[in-house]
Amino acid sequence: MARSRTDTLLVTRIVAGARRRRQPDELIVEEPMSIQLDGVQVSTTMRTPGHDYELAAGFCHTEGVLAGSPITGVRYCADGSAVASEFNVVTVETGGRAPAPTPRLGTTSSSCGLCGSDSIDTLCERLAPLDLAHAAAFDIDTFPELCAKVLAGQGLFASTGAVHGAAAFDANGNISITREDVGRHNAVDKVIGRMLLDQQLPATGIGLFVSGRASFEMVQKAWAGGFNVLLSVSAPTSLAVLTARRANLLLAGFVRADRLNVYSPERLG
Repeated sequence: MARSRTDTLLVTRIVAGARRRRQPDELIVEEPMSIQLDGVQVSTTMRTPGHDYELAAGFCHTEGVLAGSPITGVRYCADGSAVASEFNVVTVETGGRAPAPTPRLGTTSSSCGLCGSDSIDTLCERLAPLDLAHAAAFDIDTFPELCAKVLAGQGLFASTGAVHGAAAFDANGNISITREDVGRHNAVDKVIGRMLLDQQLPATGIGLFVSGRASFEMVQKAWAGGFNVLLSVSAPTSLAVLTARRANLLLAGFVRADRLNVYSPERLG
């Protein structure tokens, strides 16, 4: 069932030197979605409806709760009507192959996700460093043009100004998947979830674009997905940079039309 991702509400528009007037404004929808693994709730996140199966699958993959188990199905509401739950409960199924999940307490916010829930050392225990050779295939000089292309294609942002975007791209600058969501981490999980369901992970030789800051969690998700490059139009955190260097992930931030910063690797060859 297609869910509306925007609402139109009347607002008061105020412009200097002009009369106040009431007019319709298009606003992004934000609703909670519970994510279950084999019927056990693992998280609740505030998200923009749409691509919910991708979001649930991507979250389970990037958080490591699948433990390599294949997904056998994804569906709304494990123990009742999808309509009754207003399409806000999604369960990822592995037929019991995945380890029993430990439910997370509270709600995952749309702004920062589960920042700080894992340390670099914990990630290194379950994720092997990436192959630097695949990152070297990307031409850094093309990153500004690529970012501009992704941003220009963000339809929901153009109409509401209230969402983040994520996209997958190859070394030739071809964009294969673009997703938008009120949460930065949700947009990324939707991209990764789509690739997981299409059996395109690990994302070897593929880059990941994010429209917000490059936090530790963004690096974690890029590393878990097997991406070799992470591009951000904003700044990274120091923990994100240290994690990217441990992962052998090429991390570039503050990407603008005429400049960018490369934070990882520490030195360019």
